[in-house]
Amino acid sequence: VQLVESGGGLVQPGGSPRLSCAASGSTLDDYAVGWFRQAPGKGREGVSCIRSVNSSTYYADFVKGRFSISRDNAKNTVNLQMNDLEPEDTAVYYCAADLGPHGRTTTQAMCVVPFFYSWGQGTQVTVSS
Repeated sequence: VQLVESGGGLVQPGGSPRLSCAASGSTLDDYAVGWFRQAPGKGREGVSCIRSVNSSTYYADFVKGRFSISRDNAKNTVNLQMNDLEPEDTAVYYCAADLGPHGRTTTQAMCVVPFFYSWGQGTQVTVSS
């Protein structure tokens, strides 16, 4: 599956952009999908993930209550709605997908970089006034 992220850019603090991860070559609903981010000088970290079978979700503590992940099967995308952005959210945001099988792996346990096989190129989100 090929993944392309969109929706990044310069956002004011408190802003609410939506990132989209568009897939080609496969049906994204068959894949677990994750959103990750990497800030300058830091490692890539899991932000939110969604399973393929039951679409259960996981959110990192630092975005819980502010971000929401969802599938749009009609458009073959997975979206990340981000609200109340803070300067600390500035990073390159990546989407990733993995076909599995995932067995009994919890959504939280799968939301790590080594779990995912396919990656997009990333989209920059800069939160600044």
